[in-house]
Amino acid sequence: MASFQKYFLALVPEGDLQERVTALKMQLKEEFNCKYALKSPAHVTLKMPFSYNEAKEESLIQSLSDFLKNYKEISLKVGGVGTFGDRVIYLKIDAGEDLFDLQRELKLYCKRELKLVDELSDRNFHPHMTIAFKDLKKAQIPNILEVLKMKSISYDFVSSQLFLLKRENRRWEIIKKIDFGG
Repeated sequence: MASFQKYFLALVPEGDLQERVTALKMQLKEEFNCKYALKSPAHVTLKMPFSYNEAKEESLIQSLSDFLKNYKEISLKVGGVGTFGDRVIYLKIDAGEDLFDLQRELKLYCKRELKLVDELSDRNFHPHMTIAFKDLKKAQIPNILEVLKMKSISYDFVSSQLFLLKRENRRWEIIKKIDFGG
């Protein structure tokens, strides 16, 4: 019997940027009890969570590796804070057309080749790095934004890998880094 698990695809900064964003999330947990965003590493989602047969995980990885053979690294700038209404607080991502092209082509590939559902948020791609959501209280948002605006949030990072994350023990774990360019 097939065992379906939840996965998603993202760009994940490593090193100093990952540590800094995690520290921001920890501060929001301590000051505002917003802890849900800590269930995943800082990331830019390229394909929203989807169910996939765990027994076919290796073939999924191989298929994604084949897809990425023609892609090169992508430069991103992280700076500033934004919101999606009273649901999400995020760090803004300034990206060139390379990121939008990759996401659009990945979305089409996932639909055609992997038979994955094209989610609304896949069609309305707005690159961002979530730092608070789900357990975010509407009344807290102005205070959180004030705290975040006092910080100098400006980072550059280059991504040369697509990350496959899997839901394990109520957290999102990186299970594979897939290089651009094969």
